[in-house]
Amino acid sequence: MPVPEIDLRRIRKWCTQETSPQHADQLRVEADVTATAVTIVETRPPWDDPAGEWTRFPIARLRYTATTGEWTLYWRDRHLRFHRYDRTPPSRQVQALLDVVADSGDPIFWG
Repeated sequence: MPVPEIDLRRIRKWCTQETSPQHADQLRVEADVTATAVTIVETRPPWDDPAGEWTRFPIARLRYTATTGEWTLYWRDRHLRFHRYDRTPPSRQVQALLDVVADSGDPIFWG
């Protein structure tokens, strides 16, 4: 079963709220979606070519397990590999995990 549409809408809304309207031309928070996971990415315009593609840097991953209906939070290491974030248990409420990414105070997500 793919990622629930209601959760996907919530994640995309969260990304929009995390993007400052005043700085949207310099920094955006977006979601890359696969069948079972959503990766939160920070995007920035190219510094040397205004017409070039924006860079995409992964911040966190939310993985959905259909059999349990739970989301699990992952953090990204310096080699761009993801690891389970052990400080927060899986949750049926994706918003709880988005709150951790936004407000945990842990620099593991936003540096």
